[in-house]
Amino acid sequence: MSFTAPRFAPPERILMGPGPSDVPRRVLNALASPTLGHLDPAYLAIMDEVRDFMRQVFRTKNELTMAVPGTGSAGMEATVVNLVEPGDEVIICVNGVFGGRMKDVAERSGAKVHAVEAPWGQTIAPAAIAEALAAHPAVKLVGIVHAETSTGAMQPLEEITKLVHDAGALLLVDAVTSLGGVPLDLDALQIDACYSGTQKCLSCPPGLSPVSFSAAAVDRIMSRKTKVQSWYLDMSMLKSYWGQERVYHHTAPINMTYALREALAMVLEEGLEARWARHQLNYQALRAGLEALGMKYIPEHSLPSLNAIHVPEGVDEAGVRKRLLNEYDIEIGAGLGPFKGRAWRIGLMGASSTRRHVILVLAALESILGLSGGTTAATKVYG
Repeated sequence: MSFTAPRFAPPERILMGPGPSDVPRRVLNALASPTLGHLDPAYLAIMDEVRDFMRQVFRTKNELTMAVPGTGSAGMEATVVNLVEPGDEVIICVNGVFGGRMKDVAERSGAKVHAVEAPWGQTIAPAAIAEALAAHPAVKLVGIVHAETSTGAMQPLEEITKLVHDAGALLLVDAVTSLGGVPLDLDALQIDACYSGTQKCLSCPPGLSPVSFSAAAVDRIMSRKTKVQSWYLDMSMLKSYWGQERVYHHTAPINMTYALREALAMVLEEGLEARWARHQLNYQALRAGLEALGMKYIPEHSLPSLNAIHVPEGVDEAGVRKRLLNEYDIEIGAGLGPFKGRAWRIGLMGASSTRRHVILVLAALESILGLSGGTTAATKVYG
């Protein structure tokens, strides 16, 4: 009996949702390179390059910097379960889906969680964190989302990091939708633990989560009284595989490491400041175009990499997204939680943050909605 598989041919899309973003051909070619063994000297050398590149993109000298197998949520879990022991008091800031998810992970780790909340779309006020730290002096960790993907809000961190350290706590930051697209400097901000994802501003396929731990965070991990809840994500063992010892821990996702290496190299070749400026310019152009079409942004502090906007009154939210996909091969995201059916999330991340993407999505929206003026407004921003 013979079997012939149907031809495998996924459609080519223009990815402008909340992730993944478009993946450059160079990264896809790296993904298709010959697979090596996870302890092959050639692969170990690539791991060293990836660690070095990650440190440069994170802007840190942290020794414990690596790529955890899994998406950004794996990075979230890896940082939380390593830094939290049962009974620890922690503060988790919640102003969207991913702050809520971090709170859930901390609770599952046995922590006593004190939530500092803000309405969806707003950022967390430093005064609210200061009040929580004063009320709970035993807090060991404060977790906050730098780039809240569910609402498009960008959280200022400068004032918060000082509050946290003055209270003797560690600071954990979610940078899934900001790393490589928005200014972020771990060492300058004294961030103790940070995680991201490959599929957002790094423009690599989903599957790895860059993480980094400060020396103080490593001390916390190594002085634990209990074992880390997750064997697979236990940094006390993972650091021996990624470090000089090269102690076998798991079979690494070899080809994904190749892809991440190329994606990080492309970030560094462009230059972080130039990349941040590119994301900011394209955000300003898209925002000018959307506002010219009468659309309003949800957050006051908006991410350049993810634009969350209110759906105009009387417009079929899902119907427009369906037409964008079917007629123009453009993917944008829907709203989550309280914004479900009421918001669009338009990503300008990594390789998807270009003038071409901005003009394409504005022109498509003009055609579908019967409006005009968006592309003209965006073009004026570019000069």
